[in-house]
Amino acid sequence: MSAAERRVDTSQGEGRLVTHRARQPQATLLLSHGAGNGIEARDLSTLAEHLPRQGINVALFEQPWRVAGRKVATPPATLDAGLTAAAGAIRSKTPLVVGGRSAGARSAARCARDLGAVGCLALAFPLHPPGKPEKSRLHELRGAGVPTLVIQGERDTMGRPEAFPEDLDLAVVPGADHGFKVPARGPVTQAEAMEIVVEATLEWVIREVLGNQQRA
Repeated sequence: MSAAERRVDTSQGEGRLVTHRARQPQATLLLSHGAGNGIEARDLSTLAEHLPRQGINVALFEQPWRVAGRKVATPPATLDAGLTAAAGAIRSKTPLVVGGRSAGARSAARCARDLGAVGCLALAFPLHPPGKPEKSRLHELRGAGVPTLVIQGERDTMGRPEAFPEDLDLAVVPGADHGFKVPARGPVTQAEAMEIVVEATLEWVIREVLGNQQRA
């Protein structure tokens, strides 16, 4: 399926929105990237490739700092402003799920309620800075105010799965690090790791997002 690209004006400059559309969409997933890479990240690009076939639009938002060619992300409030502008630029009448990976996941959790989202997808949520578990960011995740799915690598140095509360909806990628990269001789292959990300997301969207809409 082809992707539609457009520029989005934000208070921080121009962002880039790349939308992969389903033929008969039932939901729209807006995802932004982390502080160390862009929308080409393996988890974001894999979701954009596979979910439209299952009736879910996937819109990938590249923050202005990345579009401008900078190597360092701008402060959290600017990421939220960019995500808000991207949500406003999406032309879809389907239920909106916001999400992202790492810093993008934090931004999605902070913005979900204000954007009228019906769900939040947190990929590789940075629960704390590396080596500093006492500096928890759990309050951001709890503050999303909508059904939330966390997908976390088993070896993520910014928050191993066992560090998250048991009442959170959590999917684990065996052997994966913060970028969902798995070792060559790990419990799953790289392709299998990405299948876990796609299948966990799809199952959660059907159960918690579309299911809740039908019950409403």
